[in-house]
Amino acid sequence: MNSDSPLSNSAVPSLDQDTTKYTQELFSSCLEGLPTFEESRYNTSTSDDPAVKYIQPPNPGWKFGEKIESSDLGRKWMEGSKLEDDWEHFDADKEDNRKIYALMISGIQPRPIAFISSVSASGEENIAPFSFFQALSPSPPLIMISAMNAPRIKDTTTNIQATKEFTVNLISLPWIVQANAASIDAPAHVSEWEVAGLTKEPSTHVRAPRVKESAFSMECTFFDKYDIVHPDTGITASTITFGLIKCIHVRKNVLNARGVPDPAKLQTVSRMGDISYGLTTEAFRLPRPSWVADGEVIEKVLDKNRQLDLVGDNH
Repeated sequence: MNSDSPLSNSAVPSLDQDTTKYTQELFSSCLEGLPTFEESRYNTSTSDDPAVKYIQPPNPGWKFGEKIESSDLGRKWMEGSKLEDDWEHFDADKEDNRKIYALMISGIQPRPIAFISSVSASGEENIAPFSFFQALSPSPPLIMISAMNAPRIKDTTTNIQATKEFTVNLISLPWIVQANAASIDAPAHVSEWEVAGLTKEPSTHVRAPRVKESAFSMECTFFDKYDIVHPDTGITASTITFGLIKCIHVRKNVLNARGVPDPAKLQTVSRMGDISYGLTTEAFRLPRPSWVADGEVIEKVLDKNRQLDLVGDNH
C-alpha cells in the first residue's frame, strides 16, 4: 500500500495466508484510494450531531403549476433529455435477462432491505437479505418480499411456505457488513448466523428468531403468495410472499418524541446498484398539499397558465 494512502492502519485487512477472496476484493475495489468511514464527512461517532442532517428542500420558491425549468437545478436536469440521442432504450423482450436485472437493481433505488429469518420444517434456521421488499398495507399490516426461483427456489421461500412464519429485520449501518455476509451461498451444514456473527433473539409470536442487532424487527406470519410465471416460458420465475405483521419490536433509543423511529437514530441502510449500499445522510421536509386549504388559489393559477398557453399557441 502506498504511504500516502488515506486508509488508516485499523482499516487495512490482514492479508495473511488465511485471507479470503472476500477480503482481497474488499481491499482492491472498496477500500483502496478512498477515505476511511471514520474520516468521511458523514461520520458522527465523535460528534453530537445526528447521522441525518436536515437541509432546505430544492426550489423552495416553486409555485403550483410551474414547470421544472423554473429553477436552475431543473433546467440543468432537463438538458440531458432534449434529443433522441440523449436516451438509451432497452427492449425487455429482446435484451438478455442479466442486462434487465442489472438495469433494474441499479435504476430502482434506493431500495429497503428485508433481512429475513426463517426456520425450515425440520428446524434448520436460515437468514438472508432481500431488497425486493416493501410495506403494502397498514390494516391489515402487510409486507411483501420477492425472491427469484433460479437457479433454485430460495430456502427462505421454502421455509416460509412450510412453517408459515418468519421475521423481517431492518438493517442499520453498524452491522451492514454482518448482514452482507449472510448473503453467502453456504452449503447446508453451514449456518449463515454463524458466518455473519449475528445474535438470535427469541420472538414472541413466531418460531423464527429475530436479529438482536436490529433496532426494528417485525414478526410475520404467512398471509398469501403469488407465483410470477414468465409469459414466454411458462416457468415460475419468482415468488412474491405476503407477510402479516403480528408484532413490531423497536429499540427505545431510536424513537423520537412522537414515539416513532427517528431516521437519524435508526440509520437504515438501503440497497443501491451492483454491490453498493447507501446511507441517507441528508434529508429535507416538504408539506403535503391540501386541496381544501389551497384548491381555490391553485384553480386560479392553473386558469392563468392555460390562458398564457393559448396566447402562446396563437403566436
